[in-house]
Amino acid sequence: MSKELPKITKVLSEFPFRRAKVPGTLPVERYKDPLGTSFDTEWARKYPIRLLRALLLDNLLRPATKLIASPEVYGLDRVNDLKGPLIFASNHASHLDTPLLLCNLPERFRHRCVVAAGADYFFDRRWKSYLWSGLLGAIPIERNRVNRRSAELSTELIRKGWSLLIFPEGGRTQDGLGQSFKGGVAQLALKSGTPVVPIYLEGTFEILGKNSERIRPGKTRIVFGSPIDPTDKDARNLTKEIEAAVAVLSREVHDNYWDAQLARYQDEHLSLTPKDRGSWIAEWNRSAQAPKRHTSPKWPRYFGSSKKT
Repeated sequence: MSKELPKITKVLSEFPFRRAKVPGTLPVERYKDPLGTSFDTEWARKYPIRLLRALLLDNLLRPATKLIASPEVYGLDRVNDLKGPLIFASNHASHLDTPLLLCNLPERFRHRCVVAAGADYFFDRRWKSYLWSGLLGAIPIERNRVNRRSAELSTELIRKGWSLLIFPEGGRTQDGLGQSFKGGVAQLALKSGTPVVPIYLEGTFEILGKNSERIRPGKTRIVFGSPIDPTDKDARNLTKEIEAAVAVLSREVHDNYWDAQLARYQDEHLSLTPKDRGSWIAEWNRSAQAPKRHTSPKWPRYFGSSKKT
């Protein structure tokens, strides 16, 4: 008769059946979802998502933007015959700018275009990252400093045939006036060898400005410019050339084509940024968009007082 083996009544050590315990003096590292420029947007460029985005763009966003913004589009003849990926660079005044421009790009660019979006604003939460990358094809871009990851992603997508919509000002204007262009768009154009199409957009600030509390339907104008070839140019001068081209398009809207071209050749530093920025004019325009006060405003001291002293 064989001898029965003793039963195991207690396991002295939980490891390796369970993860070893971390000493209480050490911080426990928790997994964090990669956000910002580390967020992977590759899923948003898969065919099923692209198809869904195209349906939403053409059947929902496009009618909605027409209803809210009533866009008038000029200069499409300058881009209709262009081939290959392009970099579309526009001034920026409203959250409405992105869907409005996407809906009015030529069809062959519209459905194969990614949008450079601020990583610190649109990709700071998981739900926002999935929403904007899926709905608008957004990719995270570092706005305040050079980021190798975002630059390489943008360049790689351009080389794969994707066009890029970018706002060189780096953010929405607070007062409706133009801002100086940053050099990121020029760096991307030089690195990828891709032409830059300047775009001037007008009217979105009045509809949905940065400090607006509600949407005010109105009219907008979109003007496409001729492509700018980055070949044999440096980043600084190319940035100035792109900004000047957008400023010329604004002159075309308010004056006419010939006066705009004349202004371009007479003023080497033509820019959307007004020379009086920082003056009382800029402060006046900015105050018109300031949040409403919850208390009664007080008269400035330099208006005097009605009380006798």
